[in-house]
Formats: sequence, structure tokens, C-alpha cells
Amino acid sequence: MKTIICEKNEAVRQAADLVCGLLQEKPDAVLALACGETMAPLWAELSRACREGACSLKDARILCAAELCGVSEEKSCRHALTRGLIETTDARKENCFFPDPDAPEMTDARIEELGGLDLAVLGIGEDCHIGYNEPGTLFDTRTHVQKLTDRTKKQLLSRGFPEGELPERAVTMGVRTLTDARKILLLAFGEAKAAAVFQMLYAKTTSYIPAAYLQIPPEVTVILDVAAAARL
Repeated sequence: MKTIICEKNEAVRQAADLVCGLLQEKPDAVLALACGETMAPLWAELSRACREGACSLKDARILCAAELCGVSEEKSCRHALTRGLIETTDARKENCFFPDPDAPEMTDARIEELGGLDLAVLGIGEDCHIGYNEPGTLFDTRTHVQKLTDRTKKQLLSRGFPEGELPERAVTMGVRTLTDARKILLLAFGEAKAAAVFQMLYAKTTSYIPAAYLQIPPEVTVILDVAAAARL
């Protein structure tokens, strides 16, 4: 696991450079992309790179790593990814795929059909979830519907979800689905993520700390701002 610590703007730039470098080598790369506040600056940087001709998502196959169940369209991961990246770059909508809570197994079938994930781009939850694989998720899980913890729902409140409309579940690529990716990029920003980052890097690989499973794959890059690295 390679760990990079720098100021946030530089962290975002380095993350975008990694994604663009992969796309230059393999224009039709298969990407699994998490959603959330951590991803927004990366999407903005990738959009800028596309406008300037330094990057292209035209042939990339993009799979959304998770989706909240039972939320309004404007609160969905589909909406965030579409507005934040797909519509602001040359990505083609026919090459973009979203998980179905009624048929989660179709996501893994799609990944296999496309030849496997070349890169999974992830954030980390304050409770150490990746995707929406909450504490207690086993390593061998594939895409599934996951009950959300109270701590995760509290994080969603901070993102503007009305208290009476918090989702109880999400469909998410499983731990095994994500760790089977040929490369993994994880971003974490802010002091609120510092404890989770420490556990991800140094805790034993256990189902109670899903992010610690990222110690297992050989090609993992973790990019942190100084605040998220505060406990290292």
C-alpha cells in the first residue's frame, strides 16, 4: 500500500493524474467510482483535464460503486455521478452503469463481462466503511444490499438529508468485488477521517474494520490531506 500525504489541492491533482494516466494507457478502462463529498473535487479536476484535452473518458466503462436505497433522485449516487462527472466530461452514458438493489448480482456479472475492474476509486467512512460495506461485512462479499449504521446515517445528515428521509439501506459493491480491482485509489480529506485512516493502515484485517481489507491487494494507493493523516 502506497501512502501519499500532501495539501488537499495537491492530493486531488495527484489522484486525477493517476486516473488520467490509466486512461492514457487503456482508454477503455473499467472504473468503479464511489460517490460522496470526497469525490467532488476529483470529479471537478477530471472535468478540467477533459476540457483541456489531457484526459478522455469517452471509451471508459464507468460503474457506480454504490447506491442508496429509497432516496429521491436528487439525493441519489446516480444523480451525483451524472451531474458531477458524466455530464461534465466526454463520458458516454451508454458506458455508465448503476447498481440495482433488486438485482445486485448483475453488477458483478457486468464487471466479469467487461473483463474486471481496472481501477476502484474509493473514499472511507468515519466507521471505516468502503463503498457501503459497513463494520461486520465479510471479506468475500460481492455486490449486495447493506443495512446502514447509525454513524453512516449521521454522516448523511451532514450532507443535507432530511432526518425523516434517511435511507436504511444501500446497494454496494462488496469487499471482494472492490479488492479484486487491479488497482485501488482511496482518498480521504479532513480531520474527521483521521481515526478511520489510522485503522485502515494499521489495524488487523477484520470484518469490523472493512477498510483494513485494503491491506491485502497489491496495488493500492492512499492519498490523504494533512488533516486526514493527523493520527499517523
